[in-house]
Amino acid sequence: QVQLVESGGGLVQAGGSLRLSCAASGGTFSRYAMGWFRQAPGKERELVAAISSSGSPYYADSVLGRFTISRDNAKNTVYLQMNSLKSEDTAVYYCAARGLGIITTSPERWNYWGQGTQVTGPS
Repeated sequence: QVQLVESGGGLVQAGGSLRLSCAASGGTFSRYAMGWFRQAPGKERELVAAISSSGSPYYADSVLGRFTISRDNAKNTVYLQMNSLKSEDTAVYYCAARGLGIITTSPERWNYWGQGTQVTGPS
């Protein structure tokens, strides 16, 4: 069983930045694909960025060029650096892990989830 704990959310001004962290425990971190999903009120959960077990990244079009995902296997941690934040980035952000190590955009195919952290962009 894998436990995921997110941190780093908050309120940000126009054009500001935040870095989210997700610490994993209870599994072999390096074997998992890791992803960041977000869910805004009234909307479906969507994959924002992910990184495969081999280190290949994926980004949604809406965040490409603004967000960067990275992983530190020695620390069992995945990060999401978010720059130039917009109001439409406001959502609860969830860290997720997938045992097969391959990225998929379907939330139901991810095995483990964190509790979520709120990110509020400029109004």
